[in-house]
Amino acid sequence: MSLDLVMNHATFRKAWRFEAFAEACAAAGMSRVSIWGDEVDRIGLKAAAQSLHDAGLTAFGYNRAGPFLAATPDAQSEKLAATMVEIDKAAELGADHVLVFPGGLAPYQKGLAGLRHQLADTLVPLLEHARSCGVSLALEPLHPMLAGDRSPLCTLAEANALCDALGDGIGIVVDTYHVWWDPAVEQQIELAGASGRILGFHVNDWLIPTSHLLTDRGMMGDGIIDLAHFWGKVREAGYQGPIEVEIFSEHWWARDPDMVLQTALRRCRAIFDDRQGDSQ
Repeated sequence: MSLDLVMNHATFRKAWRFEAFAEACAAAGMSRVSIWGDEVDRIGLKAAAQSLHDAGLTAFGYNRAGPFLAATPDAQSEKLAATMVEIDKAAELGADHVLVFPGGLAPYQKGLAGLRHQLADTLVPLLEHARSCGVSLALEPLHPMLAGDRSPLCTLAEANALCDALGDGIGIVVDTYHVWWDPAVEQQIELAGASGRILGFHVNDWLIPTSHLLTDRGMMGDGIIDLAHFWGKVREAGYQGPIEVEIFSEHWWARDPDMVLQTALRRCRAIFDDRQGDSQ
């Protein structure tokens, strides 16, 4: 069985617009891609759907539902409505799941306890809407150093607890960049897998030193994450989906996108394909 790979448009967004990205992934033999709502908006929903169709692709992950947390009721209501529109677009494009992106603290807020309660409460209407649209919501824990400005959801344990409380229609994306540090990560992957809630597996690498928490992710194999170990753990947990490459990197964004794509393919085959022992 060949290695099932998906490219996330974030890896190439400064070089390839939606249409070029779709064409390149199709030419490389992929059948699915993960897409971003702002790129869909740029060309329009109908044109995006046509571009995927023409390339013979389907949407895997849709980025993103949110941000939807706010400090005032009016702002919360406005953000909630906008987030539901993103869920509608994901469903219209046939995405497998839509990534949840809560957002962070307002400038005058302190601490995360209130934000975490707000996240749990706000997920209820969002999940009801997603269920009505036939698309799954995906919780993606982010690295704790992003908790203040991007998401209060930082661990797989928190994500598993939310899924337990909310029921069907919501699952988890395991992004190696965000969870590799967690001493409980293997146990939490196992728990997520036992409930059949692992919706995606994102790969990249953590560089030493790292120059930026958001836009200095490494190409697979260039950093310190034991990616093969994590791939083994999600498979042992029952995950049968693809490996998704998502690299936010000023370094790689500045390179030729065809070279970036081919490098990512080579690295994934070397690290994850049990049948190959190719060097990087």
